[in-house]
Amino acid sequence: MTAAPDEGAGLAVDARDDVQAGALVGKRWYFDDFYPGQEIDLGERTVTEAEILAFAHAFDPQSFHVDAQAAQASPYGGLIASGWHTCSLMMRMVVDGLLSAADGMGSPGLDGVRWLQPVRAGDTLRVRYLTRQVKASNSKPDRGVVWSTWTATNQHGDQVCTVDGIGLYGRRPAREN
Repeated sequence: MTAAPDEGAGLAVDARDDVQAGALVGKRWYFDDFYPGQEIDLGERTVTEAEILAFAHAFDPQSFHVDAQAAQASPYGGLIASGWHTCSLMMRMVVDGLLSAADGMGSPGLDGVRWLQPVRAGDTLRVRYLTRQVKASNSKPDRGVVWSTWTATNQHGDQVCTVDGIGLYGRRPAREN
């Protein structure tokens, strides 16, 4: 069941902006702080050629990820980051901007990943987290599930990757309400 935007997840409507604004300044995030339609800006990061090469050599050594000359002759016309590298960068930004300040309990998986545009050295990625749906657990009242979409855009505003995720979060302890 999806909570309506006005129902929130245990927060008064006017408190939501305070929760989001506090995410990067020490506010602890609980399941109760998420609501459908909520967008969280997780900042930006510039991708370097050294990072692209190091990741690709270790995990995805296709020629267009590891060899600049071979990449010129590829359909991409130059060196590009592995899609898995892009997802890893996004994950780091989600951890730094949200999960490190959350009562997170992990994830049962992803519903989807899309690589929409190549990521190149010098690109600056901005990641936004959109809460799509929330559901309190009926069997475990100390937690809930949050379905989200993470979107990475480059410095031109082009979407380069989307991840549809599922996260488990603890409920706010009664002593903190």
